[in-house]
Amino acid sequence: MAVPAEERDRILRLVEAGQISAVEAARLLDALVPSAGTPSARARPRQRLVHIRVSDLLLNRPRTSVTIPVELLEVGLRLATRLAPQISGSALEQLLRAIAQASTGRLLDFQDLEENERVEIFLEER
Repeated sequence: MAVPAEERDRILRLVEAGQISAVEAARLLDALVPSAGTPSARARPRQRLVHIRVSDLLLNRPRTSVTIPVELLEVGLRLATRLAPQISGSALEQLLRAIAQASTGRLLDFQDLEENERVEIFLEER
């Protein structure tokens, strides 16, 4: 597997600017390319996903269930704020921090009694 051109160029610009040495650049380039013998080179990378589930409290059944890759988080959070407007401001910032720090599991679970909804957000790996 080759080093992506953009990453390689960024490392070379750091060397050119004198911010890192050639030895440090070589280490960075080596870290970007797993050796053929390592399991990570053969195994499919695990994908981190955010799962959002909105349930009807009165009927006790799901209204909406959405699973999105973490990479598409910004778009997904726009969708989440439409499904549950309560997720905004500091709550949204806390959710982003939890996603960045957590490995997997439930990140958010709250009930909106006025709307008779339960919103759950999970972080999963597949």
